[in-house]
Amino acid sequence: MAKKGSGGSLLIRGGTVVAPSGPLEADLLIRGELVQAIGQDLPAGNAEVLDANGCIVLPGVIDAHTHIALDTGIYQTSDDWFTATRAAAFGGVTTVIDFATQSKGQSLRQAVEERLAEAKEATIDYGLHVMVTDLPPGREAELEDLVEMGAPSIKLYTTYRPNYYADDATILRLFRACSALAIRPLVHCENDDLIAAETEALVATGQTGWRNHGRSRPPLAEQEAVQRILLLAEMAGCPVHIVHCTTAQSVDFIVSAQAEGQIVSCETCPQYLLLDEECYERADPWQYVLQPPLRDGWDAVALGMSLQIGDIDLVATDHCDYTRDQKMAYDDFTKTPGGLPGLETLLPLMYTYGVAEERVSLLRLAQVLCTNPAAVWGLWPLKGALLPGFDADVVIYDPRTQSRIEAQRLHHVAGYTPYEGMPVQGEVKATILRGQVVYIDGEFVGSRGAGRFVPRRLPTVGAPGTAR
Repeated sequence: MAKKGSGGSLLIRGGTVVAPSGPLEADLLIRGELVQAIGQDLPAGNAEVLDANGCIVLPGVIDAHTHIALDTGIYQTSDDWFTATRAAAFGGVTTVIDFATQSKGQSLRQAVEERLAEAKEATIDYGLHVMVTDLPPGREAELEDLVEMGAPSIKLYTTYRPNYYADDATILRLFRACSALAIRPLVHCENDDLIAAETEALVATGQTGWRNHGRSRPPLAEQEAVQRILLLAEMAGCPVHIVHCTTAQSVDFIVSAQAEGQIVSCETCPQYLLLDEECYERADPWQYVLQPPLRDGWDAVALGMSLQIGDIDLVATDHCDYTRDQKMAYDDFTKTPGGLPGLETLLPLMYTYGVAEERVSLLRLAQVLCTNPAAVWGLWPLKGALLPGFDADVVIYDPRTQSRIEAQRLHHVAGYTPYEGMPVQGEVKATILRGQVVYIDGEFVGSRGAGRFVPRRLPTVGAPGTAR
C-alpha cells in the first residue's frame, strides 16, 4: 500500500466492498471528500491507487458511545481528544459520538460550546450527545438549542446519585419536551435504589474487593429500569435509545415494546458479548470494574444471538480510558473508577468473533458498526455507508493475518486492555477520513485537529433502521 493519501482523488482497487446491498468485488473511487463511484475496473485517471487485493473495504466505523477526556467530578480520565481519536484511527474508527456534560448552573448551550472547544484537537470526526443534569421545570426550551446546534440527543441516568441521577418525574418531563422536538434521549438503565441496597450490604460485611463489583449491580437493577424507561417513553410519546444492554431480558423488553409500536433502539458493547462474570475471579478483577458489570456467560451468548437476528441495533464501546494506576489504587469497587478502554479494538474484535466465526455476516457487521449508528443518530445520509455522495470514510481490513491483543501494542493511555491475549483474525490496514488517509500500514499519518464536528438532525428521513 502507498504511504499517504493525496486528499484529491483516490482509487481503492481490488477489495471486497461492503455496500448496503451486500459485499461485492469492486473498486471504490473517491474524489475530494466524497465517494464518487463503486464498480469493477474503474479507471484510475490521475487518482492515487491503494491496492486492497484480498482485503475487505468497509465504511468507516462509527462508535456512537464514547467518553473521551471524561471528568465525572470524582474521577478524570488521562486521555485527551488527540490521543483518543488517534487510537480510534488505528482501529478503523472515523467518527465518534461523545458527550457534553452539563455542569450545575450551566445552560445546555454552554455545555456544548465548552465541549466543542475541548474537541478541537480531534483527528477524526465527532458528534455530541448531551448529558442533562440540571434542567429544572421552566427551562425545557433550552432543548431547542440542541436541535439548532446539531446535538439533538440527551443522555439521562436512572443511577449515579447525586451527580447524574434523574428521578422518574424529571425523566417523564424531559421525555415530553424531547418528543415535541424529535430529540431522542439515550438512557443508562439501572435501578439506583437496588444498587444502593446491594452495595450497603456488601460494605457492611466488608466485601468491597473488586471481585464483588458485579454483585453490587444485579441484573434485576438493569431489567427493572429498562421496563420503567420504556413505559415512561411510551407515556410521553418519545423515541428512546437504551445504552449498553447487558442481559437478554433487557433486549426482550425492548423487542416487545417495538412490537407494540414504540420507537426504541438499543446497543450493546463488545465487553458484554465477549467477557462474562468469571472475569471477576481472575487475578486482575480491577480491569472489569464497569457499569453495568459483566454478566453470566448465558447472557453473553444470548446477546450475540440478538445481535445476529437484528434485535440489537448497534455496537458501541462505552470507551473510558482510566489508567492502570487509577484502576488499581484501591482494592475496593466503591472507590474504583468504572469503565474500560475499547476504541481501537472494536472492529478487530467484532470481525474476529462475529464474521470470522460465522456468527454475523459482513453486511451485518457494517450495519451494527456503521449504518445503524448513522441512521439512529442522524448522520445519514452523510456517513455510515459506501455510496456515491457520502463522506469517503473508509477502512481497509486485511482478514488474512493472525495476532493477539496486547496492551503494549495499543495506543490508548490506560496501559492495559481487558482483552489482553485474545486472538484476533485480521487487522486494519488503512483508515480514510473524508478521502484523506489518516492511518496506513502501522503508521498514523493524520493531523491533530483534522476532525470536524458533524451536526446531526433527527429523525433522518429515508435512513435504514429509523422505524425501530
